[in-house]
Amino acid sequence: MPTLLLLAASSRTATFSLNAVDHLYAFETPQPWRLLRRDGTMVRDGMTQTVVFTLHDLLPGEAYDLEADGAVLSFNLPVETALFDITDFGADCGSDNNAPFIQKAIDALAPGATLKVPAGLFQTGPLFLKSDMTLLLEEGAVLSGHPDRQHYPILAARHEDGRVLGTWEGVCEPCYASLISALDCQNLTITGAGTIDGGGDRGDWWTWPKETRDGARRPRTLFLSHGHNITLTGFTVRNSPAWTVHPVFCRDLLAAGLTILNDPLSPNTDGLNPECCRDVQLTGLFFSVGDDCIAIKAGKRDPKGGLDEACERITIENCRMERGHGGLVIGSEMSGSVRDIAVRRCMLSETDRGLRVKTRRGRGGEVENITLEDCRMDRVAMPLVINSFYFCDADGRSDYVQSREALPVTDATPQIAGITIRNVVADNVAIAAAAFYGLPEAPIRDITIENYHVTYDPLAKPDVPDMACQFEPLRHGGIIAENAFFASPAGIHIVSPLKSIAV
Repeated sequence: MPTLLLLAASSRTATFSLNAVDHLYAFETPQPWRLLRRDGTMVRDGMTQTVVFTLHDLLPGEAYDLEADGAVLSFNLPVETALFDITDFGADCGSDNNAPFIQKAIDALAPGATLKVPAGLFQTGPLFLKSDMTLLLEEGAVLSGHPDRQHYPILAARHEDGRVLGTWEGVCEPCYASLISALDCQNLTITGAGTIDGGGDRGDWWTWPKETRDGARRPRTLFLSHGHNITLTGFTVRNSPAWTVHPVFCRDLLAAGLTILNDPLSPNTDGLNPECCRDVQLTGLFFSVGDDCIAIKAGKRDPKGGLDEACERITIENCRMERGHGGLVIGSEMSGSVRDIAVRRCMLSETDRGLRVKTRRGRGGEVENITLEDCRMDRVAMPLVINSFYFCDADGRSDYVQSREALPVTDATPQIAGITIRNVVADNVAIAAAAFYGLPEAPIRDITIENYHVTYDPLAKPDVPDMACQFEPLRHGGIIAENAFFASPAGIHIVSPLKSIAV
């Protein structure tokens, strides 16, 4: 039976999934839909190529019926208390910096109101959203980050009450304000068919990736801190100065039908990085970025302190991940623990790695209950890798981090357990089908692989499976397991250019 689900509804948009359990990111052929008012009056019809899609230009409080593939879904849009347009507050496509006008409009919103960005390119400095509002980006609307960082205030490392504010790679540090920030917001929606352009390809952001300027780190494009009940649907985010969408200490977050684009050579422009978050759903997202597509993080031990809460209950479904260093990455910042992660029905194409877990001695924390199932990969050099010797930080190549001898187990010893791979196809693999490198004092436990089908790229060149000392280049390798234990016999089928081997 067809399955048509409402994922999210704002006062003027609605996001759906169609037959998501039977497809990956897209359909082989576009699927028609019809939208009607409850009295049967036709509103419009169209086609969707993607499993997750958003309808725009709807009316607040209206009752609709959506028909697709023989299914009918009735839904009502919420009412809004008011609709404001940023141009009513002085925003203009000819203005050098629209931040004062747009911020004035945001500040004027009553709870339940919508702020509309109409079609046009509006250059702006950082904006700060608030609770109980909707930011609506109409088709053709672009909020474009100003290239001059003199317009960007610096967020302190901490709030006045001591909570973490500025963050950088799991550490509490001052950062330039992001183009869009939502601090301590609840019941917030950002939606529409428009674009948020972080301006990373302008100015100097990409020229100092690991440095500070004026004592601050690079900004993200969309920064969500200590939020609750956040909904992101339909829009495009591109050209980020650093990580693109960064929720930290957030609960109950939905991102659906977004497009996230960065130059493939842009430094550290991860797509979406939930950090120390709980109950996050990422569905129908498209990524083509300069680093990891999705990176799940939970802070790291550091004298500066900061992020130390778990990141857990994350669901990732029906996404497409292109290029980038990794598709779904956990770590290396995972000191607060990462658990209960489910990745289903995703397509990964030409990423360096597929599912990647990276950690090292000194991190501590746990990674547990990670599931990758019903996914397809093509030209992913290393589909599965867990690396407990990741050589990050200044001491990453030290004997402490890289020793293959068993060291005493302490609270700084990372623990990894409960990795399930089920119904996964990886075609044109270059390096190896999978690699599991556990610590001798803390082996990876309870690995389950069921119905994993691998073919190799005949033109592949040898390369290392991951970033660590003592890893040798490989080409067309099978399953590498060092200090790793399987919960059941591996259900793997490897097809080489010359022969077929069942493992």
